[in-house]
Formats: sequence, structure tokens, C-alpha cells
Amino acid sequence: MFAQEFVLKQRTEILHALCSSGSAEHLERVLDILLAQGELTWEDYQNIQVPGRPLFTNARQLLDLLYTKGLDSCGLFLAALKQVLPEAQETGLSLSGCSPNIKEKEAQSTSTTQMLLTQRPSLVSKLQSCINGALQALVVEGQFTSRDCDEVRRPIHTPSQQARCLLDHVSSKGDLAAKVLLNYIQQKQESGSPVNQKNLTPPKEFLKYQKKLSSSVSAQSCFLSTYGGTSHMSLDDIYTEGQLELAHKCTDLHTPLGLEDIVGTLGTVNKEADTVLVSGEAGSGKSTLLQRLHLLWAQGAALQDFLLLFPFSCRKLNSEHKELSVQELLFQHCCWPDREQEQIFQFILDHPHLILFTFDGLDELKQSFSDEHRLCCPTQHAPVHTLLFNLIQGSLMKGVQKVVTSRPEAVGPLLKKHLSKEVLLKGFSPSGIDCFVRKHHNDSTVAAKVLESLQTNTALLGLCHNPVLCWIVSQCHKELLGCGEGSPQTITDVYLMILQHFLQHKSLSKSTIGLGWLHENLKTVLHLGQLAFEGIGSTCYIFSGIELDACGVTEQDICIGFLIQIKDTSSAHYEFLHVTIQCFFAALYIVLSGNIDGPTIPKLFEMQDMRETGLSTSCFGACLPSTDQQKQDVVGEDTAAKTSDLQMIATFVSGLLSQRHRSLWLHCCPSAVMEKKARQVVRCLSKGMQKHFKSIPQPVEGEAKSMHAMPGFLWLIKCIYEMQESRIANNAMSKLEIDHLKLTYCNIGPVECTALSYVLQHLRTPVGLQLDNNSVGDVGVEQLLPCMHVCNSLHLRNNNITDEGIRKLIAKGIQCDNFRKIALFNNKLTDACTQQFSHLLKTRQDFLSLRLGNNNITAEGAKQLAEGLKFNHSLQYLGLWGNKIGDAGAEALASALEYSKSLVWLSLVGNGVGTAGACALAKIVKNSTSLEHLWLTENCITRAGVECLIQALQHNTHVKSIWYVSYTEPYTGKHKGCHCFSCDSNPTCSWWLFAF
Repeated sequence: MFAQEFVLKQRTEILHALCSSGSAEHLERVLDILLAQGELTWEDYQNIQVPGRPLFTNARQLLDLLYTKGLDSCGLFLAALKQVLPEAQETGLSLSGCSPNIKEKEAQSTSTTQMLLTQRPSLVSKLQSCINGALQALVVEGQFTSRDCDEVRRPIHTPSQQARCLLDHVSSKGDLAAKVLLNYIQQKQESGSPVNQKNLTPPKEFLKYQKKLSSSVSAQSCFLSTYGGTSHMSLDDIYTEGQLELAHKCTDLHTPLGLEDIVGTLGTVNKEADTVLVSGEAGSGKSTLLQRLHLLWAQGAALQDFLLLFPFSCRKLNSEHKELSVQELLFQHCCWPDREQEQIFQFILDHPHLILFTFDGLDELKQSFSDEHRLCCPTQHAPVHTLLFNLIQGSLMKGVQKVVTSRPEAVGPLLKKHLSKEVLLKGFSPSGIDCFVRKHHNDSTVAAKVLESLQTNTALLGLCHNPVLCWIVSQCHKELLGCGEGSPQTITDVYLMILQHFLQHKSLSKSTIGLGWLHENLKTVLHLGQLAFEGIGSTCYIFSGIELDACGVTEQDICIGFLIQIKDTSSAHYEFLHVTIQCFFAALYIVLSGNIDGPTIPKLFEMQDMRETGLSTSCFGACLPSTDQQKQDVVGEDTAAKTSDLQMIATFVSGLLSQRHRSLWLHCCPSAVMEKKARQVVRCLSKGMQKHFKSIPQPVEGEAKSMHAMPGFLWLIKCIYEMQESRIANNAMSKLEIDHLKLTYCNIGPVECTALSYVLQHLRTPVGLQLDNNSVGDVGVEQLLPCMHVCNSLHLRNNNITDEGIRKLIAKGIQCDNFRKIALFNNKLTDACTQQFSHLLKTRQDFLSLRLGNNNITAEGAKQLAEGLKFNHSLQYLGLWGNKIGDAGAEALASALEYSKSLVWLSLVGNGVGTAGACALAKIVKNSTSLEHLWLTENCITRAGVECLIQALQHNTHVKSIWYVSYTEPYTGKHKGCHCFSCDSNPTCSWWLFAF
């Protein structure tokens, strides 16, 4: 296809490739090349690059101009495009063969200014790392003024844009300025000292500030600053790695994600962005992870590519009411320079790639993320949240690496488009729980007893995957080991345990043993509860002495230990040990206080109403002091954090009002009031579930009725579980009539599995349960066992399940008559689990589908499966793609399935199967009376193997398709009904589909 025709026909794709990232870098690099080659004049360039005009408009202007210039110009443009675009986009456009190669154009003019054009692409690359030095050289030679330098160093520009701006300014100054610049670049090259961190010599005052900042960060980070802060636990001694995963699949990831990978390039999906998001549920360890990063940097043990690290707490930034500049934000909130503040800040502006900002708890800001108000000047004053949002999106301090933590609910598409990548923090793994408990207890005997207790209570073990709950359990080990049959089962149980632990250990009275412990401390609980309740209503997590006094919080209440003083503030301010502790006390206040009005509990559960009408106004407004106008003004603002907090409060309220905890409230609140509140909760849960059920669409004729869980469904399930009353669960499930329940990408871990199993076991009819792409793990699998009898199929794709989880799952599944299908691809299964599947196939003659793709099963595992398949006469679908069974495994399976009368579909894609395996599988094709589809792509089958398959097809009219691809010796024969699809990019690769 001619280049001019290609540009016309592929116009939409070219525009998308140039502009879809939102950055102008691709377009600007193409323009650099075209200028250097002389295809664009300077006037052409200025007509295309109109300041303030949308990027797509500029790109369209370029395409229009090139099309009118003719064939050669379009060809050169395509060559430039191929050179500039990432491989993925280039392949999508199929640029190979359409464009000539670009040859560097020799400068034929004696004009030094002209050389800036002919060498523009390479000059832009060379100048990016030494803008400051080049400007200084031009100033020294009298070619540039300070105003010229300011124009070049505009903060809104990326380093490459600053380099282009510098070249443009030098060109306008004439040959003398161009000569100064080229001489400077040549000297840099000859000395072999491009400006980078390794040979960078910062100013003396900067190095002093770096040392002071490092010392400050170390002092703030050396002790655990979250829920365990009062125990003065050394972070080095207690820190335990959480499970980190990339939100987007990364083919380069072959080992578990580490801390330094968070700020590394691994998994980057948007190279133009410089903000990394670490998201995780409340209590998953986000703040501790950031604290660990801070300490490692301060100790010189990690992140040494960054000269400065500035840590921020969004919770504390909420308290900043005056407008600040970026300079004031850095120095006032992190570390104040002793002198030469301007010089230090200028160095930060000149070298943004050597600076790291961290923002902990974006979800705790009173304002939701917005990109409406744009700032580009770091000396301009603005509200703190506006500065923060502009830093995240790159309008301010472009090039500075930013790490932000948040709960998932606060991460919408508006924020995600400004992220370089998202990292998910999944809490502790089973080995992490073991490690944390042993680190928490100096006495190894006590640690062993706690771990033994957890192993006997799998529901509690599931809860301990959340680090804050693991800390509570470790902190309350005496209560845990002494509770026997009453061991905690729910999240509410665990928080009641920490409440009792703190009250009884801090109380001067020893009479609080037994059920009266809560009544004797009721005033303290209500004081703290009111503070927590009003704080959630105004998205407030830090409290002044005035706010404590307004809620009646006394010094004795503070000494209980649930409130800790924030040290780095000018006056006394306090916060709860953890946001979940604050939510728990807010729930206690709702349950125990006589000041809560009737509609509060219903509004708490009507999450849809909260989002639409302003949740705080409708739920908490009536309970807040009407005299505090400022607080009332804040109440109307809806944030994602508030929604998440209210869901957590509702979960606690459900647990606190459960029948089994009623004895705690006997002397704290009238029984009639408690009963009324409990009935309100039950009605709300029932109403909420019915609302979800009514949203299920009617199935298409001939298809199963399916429900894809909507946001809030899983939360209601957890609330029902917290109440621990079978009657409520039974009533909730009695009206659910579906064939398939889909809960993919719902952040389901062991805790959610426990709640799901508790509720779903009350279903009236069997259901297919799909839990793909969650974090179920082996512990979660064990939690699902009680509901296995109502599961006719179970989908657990990509859930970090190992052979140990399968052992327990199959042992239970064999006993469940309805259980007939399982899908476990993309897990961590090996040959060790195939014996269990073999036993399942031998035992159950009604089992229909087994899919184990993308695991680590070899020929030995395939042989084990074959032993079960020999005795099975029901299996219809067998998927083993992406394993390593080879010829030996294929031969074993073929021997077992040769005369199958049930197998319909078999996939052995990507298993290293060669000719011997193909010839063996041909026997199934020849003799099976049921096989319809055989998938053999991505193997190494040669011509001889293909011929065996074709010959087998002569004897079988049931087979509908065989998919095969060869990378070695493509078969070129003909056969009736055969369709061949050739791959244009590789003549030796042929796709074959035998269809009958």
C-alpha cells in the first residue's frame, strides 16, 4: 500500500497512537524528526504546534499537511512514526514494509543555527539531563537572561519539552547562542560526564538539608506508628511483608513483588505518568508499608536513586486550612531547611527525577479527587488538596515520583488515568501470619500456642490475613487462649476482645472481670464513641483538645489506650489507634447511646441513598452539634472514605446487635431499645438483599439465570455473617433463584469466603459459584467448604491456590452430590494435587468438567490423571493448557481416553507436545464417539504428527474442530473441509483449523 494511501486509510489509528496516552511526547518526537529531515519548515511547525490547542487538533493538522505534501512526505512520516511509537502500537498499525528507514541527515549548511534543526532529535535527548548546566553556560556567555531561563524551566513542561523550548530560544538568538550551546554539549560528551545522580554534585546546603531530612524521616519511622504505636515496637523488629500484586497483568513478573518494585518500572502501564497507587482494604498494612519504605530510604538501604524523600499524611493535611505553595508544603510539613531555602528548592525543581513524594491515605482527605482546577507554578498559593491533586496528575512538579496509598473505594477512573501503575496490597499470607505472631511475642512458647489456636479456628485464621486483626489477636493472646469454645469467629468478636483487653488492663478496679466489664466502663465507651461518631460524620480522624472536651473525653479515657497523641504537631492532637478502631467505637455509640434517633440505622444501611443525597447529612447530621457551623458545613461533603467507613460501621453494628452479644448490654441499655435496633438491622439487611435480587435480569431463552454481584452485595453478606443467626441467613437466601453467581474481581479473601459460605449454604437450589481473580488462597478454600453442597460448579481462576488447598477441597467435594465442575486455571498447582483429582474421577461417575490450565503439571501429573480417567465415564471437558505434560503426558492421557464415550472437549494448548504425543492423540480422534473439539495450538507438532491427525479424521465424523499451530514444519497438504490461515508476519507459522 502506498504511504499516502496508508496515511488516509489508517488516519484514525494513527491519531489514536499519537494522542491516546494524553501526552504530546509522541507527536513532538515525530515533529523533531520531520524538522531535522527538512520535511517541515519552521512555519509548518508553528502552525501545527499552536499553544493551548487540543492535542488531537495538532495531530490532525500534521496529517492534513503531510497528505497534501505527497507520497515522499507521508513515507518519511511513517518512518518517523515507526521509530517513535512503542512496539505494541507499531504492530497494531502494521508499519513494517510501509515506510523507509530514516538516515541521519548531514548538515550541509554552515549555519550553526541550522544545525540545531538537523540534529534536533539527538539534541533533545542529550539536553534533557543537563538543562540547568546549558542555561548557566548561555547566561555566562551573555546569550540568555534570567527571564529566558524561566521560560525554559516552566514547571508544567516535561524535561523533553524544556529541551525543545531551549532549542527554540537559542535558535531565535542566532548563531552565537547556537554555538555556545553546541560547544557545551560537545564538552559534556568529551568529558564523559552527562548530568545524572552518580556524578551530580549538589550544593553544600542541599547536602546538609538531605542529612537533616533523612534524620527526621528516620526518627518518624523507626517505631511502628499505626495501631501498635503505644507499644514502642521497633519497625525493624516487627515489620512483616504483605502480599503485593500488580493490578494489571505483567508478563515480566516472575518473582513476588518487592517493596522497591513499587517505585520501579516493572508493571508500568502509563509511562507518561509518575504516580504509583498502592491500594488495599482498611487494615491491610498500607501505612506500615510506606513507613517501611521511608525507613529503608533514611537508612540508605533502599530507594537510593532518590536524593530526597518527602512523606505526607493526608489525614494531617486535612488540618491545614490556609493556602500554601509547593515550597511551603514541602518545608513546613516535612522538614525545614536551616538556611538557603530558595537554593534547595531550586535544586528540587531542576532535578525532579531525584525526588520522591509519598502521600498516605488519599481516601481520608475531606475532598474527593478532582482534576478540574489546574496549577503549574510551584510558587503559586492554593488549598492543600488542590496542590495534592495537581501533584498526582503531573501538572505540578512533573517528573517527581509520587506514591499514594488509598482504600480501593476512593480510586475512580478519574484518578486512574493519571497513574503509572496500581499495586494491590493483599495483607498477610499464611506464612506472613506465622512470621508476624512470632515477631510479636518474645516468648516462643506463647507464639506457638497462639498459632496453634489459630489453626484450630480457621475462621479466626482467615481474619488474621488482615494485619490489624492479626495485631489485635496477638495483643490479646491471653484472652484468646483462655476463651476455649468461645473463640472469636467474626470481626466484631475480635474488636470486642481488644475492647475488653484495654479496659481490663487499664482499669484501676479489679471488679471488671465477667460480664460487667462493659457496664463499669460505659461512660468511657460513650465518650470515645461520640468522638468517633462525629469524626466519621465530618471525615475527621485527628482531634484537638477542644473536640475531646466537647465529647466529654477525659484524661482517664485517653489513658485507656485507644487514643494516641500525635507528636509532630504544635498543640495536643489525638487520633484513634486505627481507622477501624474509630469505626468500631462509632458503632458502639450507635448501639448504646440514647441520643441516636430512629432513622440512623436505616440510613446507615441505605448506601445508595447515601451516595445520592449526601450520606452524612442524612445519616449523622441530626446527631451533630448544631452550634458548630464549620463542622456542619463539612458534613455535606461526600467522600469515598466516608462511604467505606459507614459500611464498616454498619458491619460492626450488625455484629454488636447479634443475639449472642445481648448479655453484654443487659445493664447498659434497655432491652426493648436493643431489640428495636436489632429488628431495624434485620429489616435493612432483608430489604437490601431483595433489592439486589430484583436487579437480576431475566435470562435469555436457553441460558442459565445468572447474577453478577453488584457493589454492596458482598458487604451485606458480611453484615449477615456478623449477626451469626441462621434464621437471618436463611431468610435472605430463600428468595434467590439463580443458576450462576458471579463474584469476580471483588477483592474476596479468606474473610469474605467465610461470610459467603455461611450465607450461601442456605440456598434452596444448587448454584455455580464463580470467584475468579480474587485472593481466596488455601485458607479461603477451606472457608468455602461448608457451602460446597450447594455448588454444582466452582470457578477459582487466579486465586493463589496451592496443592494443600486442593487436598481439602476435593476431600469435601467428593461427598457433595451436586458438585460436578471445577475450574482452577492460573493458580499454583503441581503434580502433587493430581492424585486427588484422580481419586475424584474414579469416585464420581457424574463429574463433568475439570479445567486445570496454566499451572505446573508435568507428565507425571498427567499420568496420575490418566489413572482416574480410565475409570471415569462421565467427564466431558478436560482443560490442561499451559502446563508441561509433553509427549509422555499426552500419551498417557490418550491411552486413558482413546475409547471415551463422554469426552467432548480436550485442550492441551502450550504443553510441549510433539509428534509422538500428536500420534497418540490421533487415536482419540479416531476411536472416540463423543469428542468434538481438540485444541493443540502452541505445541511443537511436526508434519508427521499432523498427518496422523488427518488420517484419524478419515474414520471419525463426530469431530468438529482441531486447532493446531506449528512453529517448526508447517504442513501444506490439502484435506477436505480444511481451512488454513497463514500468519502474515511469519511465513513459517500456519494456523490450521480442521472443520467438518
